[in-house]
Amino acid sequence: MEPMEKEVVISIKGMQNYEGALPDVVELVTQGRLAREGERYTLSYQESELTGLSGTLTTIRVDGPEVTLMRVGEFNSQMVFQEGRRHLSMYNTPYGAMSIGVNTRHLLAELTDQGGDIEVDYTIEVDHAMAGRNVFRINVKEAEGGLESLKQ
Repeated sequence: MEPMEKEVVISIKGMQNYEGALPDVVELVTQGRLAREGERYTLSYQESELTGLSGTLTTIRVDGPEVTLMRVGEFNSQMVFQEGRRHLSMYNTPYGAMSIGVNTRHLLAELTDQGGDIEVDYTIEVDHAMAGRNVFRINVKEAEGGLESLKQ
């Protein structure tokens, strides 16, 4: 199979629940790129002011039952999601790097060359104590008529 890469429209809905705080919900629609090499899909987009990560490139790699989220910018991070598994991640913050545990409760990743859906429900542990529960849902659609139609 030939490698594929195309412009897509990405809709993201994220919810973060932290102890003693109201849930934080972020909804974002942005343009990005969907690429496939073999069976592996990669989705990438630039974060915006809305997410508080302006200037950051987010890449989500879907490789069978494993989804990796990488952010490259002012603060780099990488998280690995695998249903029913716990992965340690390094998280860079303004106060230095810290190690967090990522426990994936539920993972759905159904992507084709036309787009699809990714859903991840996970908890974060800091120093072995649960710090919060996050859910994000991503829908990917082909950009109608390419990017020109988005600019109008």
